Amino acid sequence: MNRIQKFFTQIKGLLVHRFFQVLLFIILGLFAYGLMFSNVKPERVQVELFKPAEQTIRSTKTVEDTYKTEQEKEEISKQVADVYSLKKEYAKNKVDLISSIFDSAIEVNKETDPDEDHKEDEDKKETVKTDAQKVSILKEKLTDEVNKNIEESVFLALVQADEDELKIAKDSTITAVNNVMSSRIAASDVENAKKKVVEELGYMSISGDMKKASTSLARTAIIQNVFFDKDKTEEQRRKAVESVEPIRILQGQIIVEENQLVDRDVYRQLELAGFLNTESTIYPYIGLLLFIFLTFAAFYYYFYYSVSKKDNKYNQLLIFSLVFILSMATMKTVSILADLKNSNLEYIFPGAMAAMLIKILLNDRLAVAMIILLGSYGTIIFNGDTPGNLDFSMGLYIIFGGLTAIIILSRPNFKSKVLVAGLLLSLINMAFVFSLIFIMDSHYTRMEYLYYASAALGSGVGAAVLTMGLLPFFEAGFGILSSIKLIELANPNHPLLRKILIEAPGTYHHSVMVANLAESACEAIGSNGLLARVGSYYHDIGKTKRPHFFIENQMNEENPHDRLQPETSRDVIIAHALDGGEMLRSHKFPKEIVDIAEQHHGTTLLKFFYHKAKKQDESTPEAAYRYPGPRAIMKEVAVIGIADSVEAAVRSMKHPTPEKIEELVSFIIQDRISDGQFDECDITMRELSIVKHSLCESLNGIFHSRIEYPEPDKLGQKVKE
Repeated sequence: MNRIQKFFTQIKGLLVHRFFQVLLFIILGLFAYGLMFSNVKPERVQVELFKPAEQTIRSTKTVEDTYKTEQEKEEISKQVADVYSLKKEYAKNKVDLISSIFDSAIEVNKETDPDEDHKEDEDKKETVKTDAQKVSILKEKLTDEVNKNIEESVFLALVQADEDELKIAKDSTITAVNNVMSSRIAASDVENAKKKVVEELGYMSISGDMKKASTSLARTAIIQNVFFDKDKTEEQRRKAVESVEPIRILQGQIIVEENQLVDRDVYRQLELAGFLNTESTIYPYIGLLLFIFLTFAAFYYYFYYSVSKKDNKYNQLLIFSLVFILSMATMKTVSILADLKNSNLEYIFPGAMAAMLIKILLNDRLAVAMIILLGSYGTIIFNGDTPGNLDFSMGLYIIFGGLTAIIILSRPNFKSKVLVAGLLLSLINMAFVFSLIFIMDSHYTRMEYLYYASAALGSGVGAAVLTMGLLPFFEAGFGILSSIKLIELANPNHPLLRKILIEAPGTYHHSVMVANLAESACEAIGSNGLLARVGSYYHDIGKTKRPHFFIENQMNEENPHDRLQPETSRDVIIAHALDGGEMLRSHKFPKEIVDIAEQHHGTTLLKFFYHKAKKQDESTPEAAYRYPGPRAIMKEVAVIGIADSVEAAVRSMKHPTPEKIEELVSFIIQDRISDGQFDECDITMRELSIVKHSLCESLNGIFHSRIEYPEPDKLGQKVKE
C-alpha cells in the first residue's frame, strides 16, 4: 500500500503543472471516445426498388414526411367552408334612415300647419300649404338617393298623417326593420325577409294609407346583410393548414418489414430516413468528440476554479479519474456481454458504485456530476438495438440509481452500512425498471419480468459490494481517513490517550464528554460521527504540556492565572491548540484529527483575559486575545467547537435545568455565528438547529435531576426505625 500511495503522490506532484492537468483530461476523453466509437458508427442497409427487403428496417431518427404532410394540408384546406360575415351596422343604418324619414315628415307638418300660438307672431305666420308643397318640402330634407327609392304615395301618406299617427308608424316600422335586419340575410333570402317585415307590420293599428307607406318603407330598408368574407375565409384555411400536425417517420418506427416489397412510397421513406445515402459520414464521430469535449471542459473548469485547496484538488481529480475509468470499463464490458447474449443484461450494470465511491470519498456535488456523466455516456454505450445512437431509458436508469444511492448514503450512519444501502437501492431499482416497462407499455412473460427484477437486484447489491471492496484501496492509496483507522485511534490504550488520562485526568473526562456530545450531533446532521468522537478525544491533547493551567485539572489547587499577567495567561491558553497540532503531527496522525485540534477554537476571543487586560490598559486590541485559528472548515470541527464550549459552560452551572441548558446552547451557537466562526464551513442554519437540539437532549440526559438523599445521621435514624 505504501508503494501505491507513493505512486499517487508522485502523480499529484505532476498535476501541480497545468499541462499535466490538461493532459489527464485529454487521456480521459480519448479513453471515453475509444469506448464509444463503435456505438455511433452509422448503419447502412441494402434495398432495391420493387424488391423484397432483406431485413426489417426501423427509422434511426424522427424525420418529417413533407410529401404526405403537404397532401394532408391540401385536403384540409379544401374542407374549410367559405366564411360569410354579418354586417351588423346595416341594421342600425336602416333604422336610423327610417327614423330620419319619419322625423322629417313630423317637422314638415309642424312647419306648414302653425298652431294658434304661432299665429300671434306676424313674422312667423305662414299660410297653409298644399299636400304637393309639403311633399316637395319633405323631399328637400332628404337626399336624392333616398327620394329615388321611395314611392310618391309614401311621401303623400307621410305629409297627410298627423303627428301621433306618424309616431306610432315610426315606432312600429323601426321595430319591425330592426327585428328582421338583426337576422342573417343572404342575397337569396332578401325577398323572404321583406315578406317577414310586411307580416310584422300587418298588425299595426293605423290607417290604411299610413300602413301601406310604413310597409313600403320597411321593404325598402330590408337588404342583404351577409357577405362573403375573403380575408376571414383565407384566415380559417390558414389556421386549418397550420393545425395539421406534420406527418413524421418516428424514431424506432418500422419502415419496411423483412420480405415486404419496397414500393415507391417505402423507398421514399427510406430515402428520407437516410438509409439510401451511400456516402460515408463523419458527423456522428464529430458529434461524439464534441460531446466528450463539452463534458470534460466543464469538469476541468470545476476542478481548476472551484476547488480551493491544491492538495484537495489533486486528490479529488485523481479519485474522480480512477472511478470514471473503472465505471466506463465496467459499462463497456456489460454492454458487450449484453450484445453477445442478445438480452437486456445492461440493467445489471452497477452504476451506483461510482456515486457511492465519490459520495464517500469526496462530496455530494461531484457524486451527482459523476452519475450524470455516466448516465449520459450510458445512453450511447447501451444503445444496442435501439434505433438511433441514444438509449435514453438506460441513461435514466443509471442516473436515477446513482442519485438514489447518494440520497440513501446521506442518511445518518449509512456511510458505515453500504451493504444495507445497496439492498435498499436494489428494491428501488426494481421499482424503477418496472415503471419504465409499464410506461413503454411493453408486454413480457413472467420469466422476462423475473429476469429484469434479478438484473436490478444484482445492480444494487453489486454496486454495494464493489464499493466496499474498492474503498480500502482508495483510502490507503490516497491517505484518506478510513473507519478502521479511526477505530484504532479510539482505542483507550493508545499512548496519547493514556498520556491524557494520566497527566490531565480532568481534560480526559472533558474530552470524553465532548466526544459523546459531538458524535450524537454529527450523526444527527449526517456528518461523520466516528470522526467527531475520535477527534474529540484528541482535541485538547496540547493541554498535557501544562495541565495545571487549565481549570478542569486543578484539583483543590491554587489557580496559577490568579498571579499571572493576562498576556501570559493568554499565551498559555492559546498554545494548547498549536501544541496539540504539533504533537499529533509528530505522531503521524491523520490530517483531519490535526485540523480538529488546531481549529476547534477557530479565532474566538479569550473574553476573560481580554477584559482583565482592558482593565489594566484600555488600548488593548481585541485581536491580541483571539486564537490564531484557522476557523473550522469541516462540519465535524464546527460541531466539536460548539460541544467543547457547551460542555465546559454547562459543567460550571450550579443547578442546570433544561431551560437554562437550552438558553446557554442557543447563546453559544449564536455567538459563534455572529463572530463569523462558521464562515469557512459549509454547515447550514438548519443543521445548526439540529445540532442545538441534539446537544440539549444529550446534556439533559447527563445533567438530569437526581434524588436528594437525606444526611447520614438522618438516614441512620430512619434505618433504625
